[in-house]
Amino acid sequence: MRHYYGADAIRDAEAPLLAALPDGALMRRAAYGLAVAIARELGRIAGAHVCAVVGSGDNGGDALWAATFLRRRGAAATAVLLNPDRVHGAALAAFRRAGGRIVENVPAATQLVVDGVVGISASGPLRPGAAELFADVAERGIPVVAVDLPSGLDVHTGVADGPHVEATLTVTFGGYKPVHALGECGRVELIDIGLDLPDADVRSLEAPDAAARWPIPGARDDKYSQGVTGILAGSATYPGAAILCTGAAVAATSGMVRYAGTAAAEVVSHWPEVIATPSVQDAGRVQAWVVGPGIGTDETGAAALSFVLGTDLPVIVDADALTILSAHPVLVANRSAPTVLTPHAGEFARLAGHPPGDDRVGATRSLADAFGATVLLKGNVTVIAEPGGGTVYVNRAGQSWAATAGSGDVLSGMIGSLLAAGLPPGEAAATAAFVHARAAGLAAADPGPAAAPTSASRILHHIRSAVAHLQEP
Repeated sequence: MRHYYGADAIRDAEAPLLAALPDGALMRRAAYGLAVAIARELGRIAGAHVCAVVGSGDNGGDALWAATFLRRRGAAATAVLLNPDRVHGAALAAFRRAGGRIVENVPAATQLVVDGVVGISASGPLRPGAAELFADVAERGIPVVAVDLPSGLDVHTGVADGPHVEATLTVTFGGYKPVHALGECGRVELIDIGLDLPDADVRSLEAPDAAARWPIPGARDDKYSQGVTGILAGSATYPGAAILCTGAAVAATSGMVRYAGTAAAEVVSHWPEVIATPSVQDAGRVQAWVVGPGIGTDETGAAALSFVLGTDLPVIVDADALTILSAHPVLVANRSAPTVLTPHAGEFARLAGHPPGDDRVGATRSLADAFGATVLLKGNVTVIAEPGGGTVYVNRAGQSWAATAGSGDVLSGMIGSLLAAGLPPGEAAATAAFVHARAAGLAAADPGPAAAPTSASRILHHIRSAVAHLQEP
């Protein structure tokens, strides 16, 4: 599990170390780790040329110390001081003693630039001088290693409100920050500097975490004990959502899937293992319901949503059902059973009355509290928040292959199957989102039929492969 910490938590954890260590020792510890990461990026240190762009904070000191360590190992090292009067004195003195040169601009021979402009306490875009310098670096195609975070990105939201550094690699210290999940940081490497940090309430799953949560049938399990998922999706006129959502539930676990709706014949023709009925009242017993994809927003859709929300079972509400819910929020007002809402940005705006904005974590938390439900806000970085200030999960897809029609229907079916298997709602949503993104990546990498695009159907067919890959080292 990866944990993400705010600036205050990092500073609080640094305080006892700063008090116990000699002056400057913690900075040199961090900078040495930074220098090692830069050396790996360069591949060869002797004869390489590194330029540090240095601001007035501790990140500038880290950059200067790292350049000093590299200079001592044979690299040519230069530094651009953006604010010479406020540069870290001890780091600058060491840099000069090692033979580092102060320059006005990034030299032509530079092979790598170190972004030491601002730290985790700063906000706002790059100032004009730094913006012009890094625009030139980008135009010349010089890779950038950012210290702690790419300058110009907000540490809490990852948003760039103007000119910012585009980093190939970001090296951070002590603990990850929200920007590393929410912003464009390139690859991110964490350097352990000895901080004693508590568990954070913003987290992301990694492959072993998803593997540990994915339901695996035991020796005494049967089709009922593994979870029975109920699907209310699609229609005879528009069966696609029903086929995708139901198929994803079938692929996700080894239990049973029941479909209720007017697309029953089409669903069974694709997934003969599904128990299909034309109405929800005839569906039989389930452990969780998925409602919404393709059901329409008329009275029939509203009745289906009202029925499942009136049960004491976990329910995932998606697509058309979210539109209905936005007009009738009272439907979830007194629910005690788990409810998961899975809006994209437009559906979020209908539910909340406003778009999610830049602070997607804060916005998702607020909507979860307002509806008393777990909320999964879709996007390249998916955000899952539980009501009452619980854990927030973020899942960075790393690509946009899942941004295709019907992909959300697949995700809903997966979440529903995990709820039916007994996972808590936040973990079910986070685990499904993680595997869904992996399946999309596998679908894109699989050549499949000639010139076949990545589609929701292909994502569905790679769910099992994605789960199998979770077990790989």
